[in-house]
Amino acid sequence: MAVAIALARRGRPASAPNPNVGCLLVKDDRVVARGWTQPGGRPHAEAMALAAAGDASRGATAYVSLEPCAHASPRGPACTDSLIEAGVARVVIAAQDPDPRTDGAGILRLQAAGIEVVVHVLPAEARAAMVPWWTRQTLGRPFVTLKLATSLDGCIAMADGSSRWITGDRARAHGHLERAMHQAILVGRGTLDADAPKLDVRLLGLEDRSPKKLLLTSGAAPDGWTAVASPQAIDDVDSVLVEGGAGAASAFLAADRVDRLLLYRAPVLIGGGRPALGDIGLTDLAAAHGRWRLADTRRLGSDRLDVYERVREG
Repeated sequence: MAVAIALARRGRPASAPNPNVGCLLVKDDRVVARGWTQPGGRPHAEAMALAAAGDASRGATAYVSLEPCAHASPRGPACTDSLIEAGVARVVIAAQDPDPRTDGAGILRLQAAGIEVVVHVLPAEARAAMVPWWTRQTLGRPFVTLKLATSLDGCIAMADGSSRWITGDRARAHGHLERAMHQAILVGRGTLDADAPKLDVRLLGLEDRSPKKLLLTSGAAPDGWTAVASPQAIDDVDSVLVEGGAGAASAFLAADRVDRLLLYRAPVLIGGGRPALGDIGLTDLAAAHGRWRLADTRRLGSDRLDVYERVREG
């Protein structure tokens, strides 16, 4: 299942608005095919794997990171029906589909066809792999990542606004990889005016993954940008990377719309520079505790990256 979940990550974010799913077909202790959701959401992961396996799918076990869809679509058959027709003997599912059109119906249909079904194998890992889609499906809003690149004393720029470059090459390359994993990227008006950022992906082979550019502003946006009036006003993408500056970061934190925080810290001290954040609406220090969980930490050259996830009930 871990391999199926890793395959699922290959489809993010290109599979939107469909979930990025991974599928592995195993027969006689040998992998016979693999698949993941393709750009635009079709073909589905199961369809890709079944097409690659051909007759070898009969009697095989399918490992799928999300319950196979059971609802009809003009874009293709339900994956539940395709698995039944292909003659798979067993289906192992990581997470049940929260989409009410399938939610458990795919499992029941597979079982009714005499197929053994195992559910809830690495469900947390599967949900994490498709967290933008999962957030949209369950909360009705985009999944938001906030990126902060700071000095050790929490500055994002010198006092005059110059900020290139606080972090080194490896940290910036990682930041570009994060851009490629999001549908949209957002900055505030101050960052646009000061830096004129391109916000594209400059990694070999991933140039076509450059996200849609959003501008947090009460006014109009220039050509190639989409104006967004508030953090709550983003409704046409599943994932957003907030990349600058302090005003935009503070607005999203104050609105409690940040789900994941990327904190890149360079081993430099600026002193008197521009702080990473402004007012985020905190009135009680006690309320600041228990809101963030450290999910990952790593070295990127001389810089350090800490990844935090917002702790939410349920």
